[in-house]
Amino acid sequence: MLFNSIDFAVFLPLVFLLYWYVFNRTLQLQNAFLIASGFVFYGWWDWRFLGLLIFTSGTDYLVALGLDRFSDERRRKLLLGVSLVANLGLLGFFKYYDFFITSFHSAFTFFGQPFGLRTLGLVLPVGISFYTFQSLSYTIDVYRRQLKATEHPVTFFAFVSFFPQMLAGPIERARHMIPQFEASRQFDLGLARDGLKQMLWGLFKKVVIADTCAPIVNAIYGDPDGATGSEMALATVLFAFQVYGDFSGYSDIAIGSAKLFGFTLMRNFAYPYFSRDIAEFWRRWHISLSTWFRDYLYIPLGGSRGGKWMAMRNSLIIFTVSGFWHGAAWNFVLWGLINGLYFIPLVWLDKSKQHMDTVAEGRLLPNLGELGKMLLTFTLVCTFYVIFRSQGLANMYANFSTILSASLFTVPVVLFTKPVIIALGASALMFTLEWLARERAYGLMLDPRLPAWARYGVYYGLVLLIVAFAPMGGGEFIYFQF
Repeated sequence: MLFNSIDFAVFLPLVFLLYWYVFNRTLQLQNAFLIASGFVFYGWWDWRFLGLLIFTSGTDYLVALGLDRFSDERRRKLLLGVSLVANLGLLGFFKYYDFFITSFHSAFTFFGQPFGLRTLGLVLPVGISFYTFQSLSYTIDVYRRQLKATEHPVTFFAFVSFFPQMLAGPIERARHMIPQFEASRQFDLGLARDGLKQMLWGLFKKVVIADTCAPIVNAIYGDPDGATGSEMALATVLFAFQVYGDFSGYSDIAIGSAKLFGFTLMRNFAYPYFSRDIAEFWRRWHISLSTWFRDYLYIPLGGSRGGKWMAMRNSLIIFTVSGFWHGAAWNFVLWGLINGLYFIPLVWLDKSKQHMDTVAEGRLLPNLGELGKMLLTFTLVCTFYVIFRSQGLANMYANFSTILSASLFTVPVVLFTKPVIIALGASALMFTLEWLARERAYGLMLDPRLPAWARYGVYYGLVLLIVAFAPMGGGEFIYFQF
């Protein structure tokens, strides 16, 4: 079920009313209803894959009980191994089996050897990359004795199948969420209002910006030989707006929806396009995944405890694995690797944490140095997006060849078409509001000193823009494919 669909527009208020007015008698009844709602939400896409969600949840629930019960370290490592194999095994099979078979087939054919195994044409279960990481973090935390295993299966299943964020995050930590499922909840009108505003902001970014940019980007990237360099460059910038509007929009809707039910989710985006270097960008982009890799891969590998060389090695591993997490294709691996290579010099020069504050904090406008750093970082990110958006390595080469041709210095004809004007205008509005709110949690968290008529004028204005410019039958969210 898509957040930007009529189905969800009916589903959400119905679940909200039943949750607060029918199933509010006991905490476990509310949690059980959330499980049922999550199963309906997930099964709306394809009910057959509910078995994977139930298997993952059931396995990690039982493993965690065993980890709490046993003190023998050998048994505990064996149980943790069961969780790792179950979670990563399912993820690897559905997401990477066909990729590895295709790669081995190409390699063996190149050396003149037949390779008998065939691809299975597997359908990637939506959300599997997200809910497996979320469930796996629970067993790892219990193994580390940073968290007690929950005895009640309803609590744990509600945590894994919580519908606002189960398909594309934020990838929550059990340490943050399970206490919320274990605590009684009372309806908070202020929290609900804030949630609705954040949902409105997310819908604006998704349906007005991302879904307007998508057909333009698809048309130009679908025919690199027929495009000019300037058109490819424009399409790349629009893709930057599309992927941000799409994914951060999903996160805003997820976080806002959770607030309606009395839950607070972690922040997943913190205005990444205002970053002054690549390190700051990755602290602000897909925060829940970046911190997951930090906590469960980077630190176990040794982090930076062995000095700069270990820190650089581990950073490169993290970025490469992150690229592979995004998709079973070599261009994603290359995308992650190049991001890591740009990050390493900052580690070597001890500058990876030089921008921990908010840009132009306390000022309306940035200075020239800050503006130059932001533009340079955005240009680098867009360069990476050419790799990310390409359909394989051959297509990536064609895309770069077009961009780097002499036609890069021509005026793109599509610049003056209505869809491009709408996309650029809506993006300018988004970044203006986000710049003004960059010291607050999301772009529609307006300055409380503004008069009520101004704030509500912005809210209703966004609603009108959604109605006026949203494409019919808005598409799926980009990160569903990951």
